[in-house]
Amino acid sequence: MNPREKKKIFAICFVVGMVGGYYYYQSLERSSDETVNVAPTAAEQTPSARVTMSDVLDMAKSVRAHLSTTLNDYTARFVKQELDASGTMAPESEIQLKVQTRCRNESNDAPKRVYLAFNAPQNLKGREVIWGADLFDGKMAVHEVGLLLGLKTLWLDPTGFLAMQGQRYPISEIGIMKLIDKLIERGEKDRDNPDISVNIIADQKLDDTPTQVIQIRRSKPSNQEDDFSLAEITLDPERQLILGYRAFGWPDEPEGKPVLLESYTYHDVKTNVGLTDADFDPKNSEYNFPAL
Repeated sequence: MNPREKKKIFAICFVVGMVGGYYYYQSLERSSDETVNVAPTAAEQTPSARVTMSDVLDMAKSVRAHLSTTLNDYTARFVKQELDASGTMAPESEIQLKVQTRCRNESNDAPKRVYLAFNAPQNLKGREVIWGADLFDGKMAVHEVGLLLGLKTLWLDPTGFLAMQGQRYPISEIGIMKLIDKLIERGEKDRDNPDISVNIIADQKLDDTPTQVIQIRRSKPSNQEDDFSLAEITLDPERQLILGYRAFGWPDEPEGKPVLLESYTYHDVKTNVGLTDADFDPKNSEYNFPAL
């Protein structure tokens, strides 16, 4: 075997090892037994007001309009737990998040950019991801954990098989603005639905932030793809920020507890901090992307 053939075989083995290792770590994430507190907010114990779905949609659109003129970028500690595309409940993930929104120019069409640094679960601690609509030809730059995976930056299709392992949505869907858009889109389907009831629960807190929780309940299944028995939206009324969303499926038994489908919470949100191109550059000296 000549040296060129040896190099080719080594390269193939290296790539196969990288892909296999990535899939292995994703499998560890999916098989974890970690859970999140899935109890819905107790509306009976706190002041609440009955409103309509139209009221909620008007509120969401008002928040969206406000943020479209005021929210250029933000950082947050993002906590999520969700059923992935295969129906498997992933463990709770905690991620340090940086986002440049599309609203940072006058026409609200700036390219969205995202940086993620995983703090949990433990087997993913240290993972970093950068994606931007105008960066890397649409690929995700991924710094994985592990001896072999950590040797090289991976460039993945955000909607491809590897990138979507353990994920419900692609990275392009992450963020407060996208969450609001999704809530409006889903809410419009139920604007005049008689099977929907809505309460706003006052005097709540997320960490030290005063919030309101909007509870949306269905009296019977809709049999739609995005069906839920209960959804909760956490709103910071002072800053006009939606800080959280949880959706629950239907219990396995009539008197059973609702089953968590997805949960997203934005803690420690700091807005308009002046993020720059360097915050979305794998060569940033504060990041740990491999030089290779």
